[in-house]
Amino acid sequence: MALEKLTEFLDQNHIRYMIILHSPAYTSQEIAEVARIPGKVLAKSVLVKFDDELAMAVLPASYQIDFKRLKELTGKDVVLAEENEFKDKFPGCETGAIPPFGNLWNMQVWVSESITEDEEIVFEAGSHRELIRMNYKDFERLVRPQAMPFSCKTHPGKEDMSQGNACFF
Repeated sequence: MALEKLTEFLDQNHIRYMIILHSPAYTSQEIAEVARIPGKVLAKSVLVKFDDELAMAVLPASYQIDFKRLKELTGKDVVLAEENEFKDKFPGCETGAIPPFGNLWNMQVWVSESITEDEEIVFEAGSHRELIRMNYKDFERLVRPQAMPFSCKTHPGKEDMSQGNACFF
């Protein structure tokens, strides 16, 4: 259902895209591996709260958010949103597979600058079995995200630093 809504939106805006089907995978790194896509090209959507308002942070699958840096850049308190705060906000989407189109849900979108360096963006299309690949400039035009350097590459064994400052800029 989410894929249908998303492709309808892309079609209405005359956007070229490709749907990639893959066996079920649940973490960004597993998806990148099973779909044979570099972790830097696969984008993940992370739900955060800025001053208690839900927003979407979009970053490469192989990166993590530096919450301290994001707070410095935005001047807002920022924390990872808990599932119970957003689970009903994305009808038709499986938990953890939300496409990075926060604008479709009246939500601000922040994108890691590292994503803007690539010609394409690949992301989950609402399920743990479907991806969409499209031109990054088209994504940028449709979503109008705010680009900032708030993420860094994940180091093995340090994937869960959800509120810490594990990045060095």
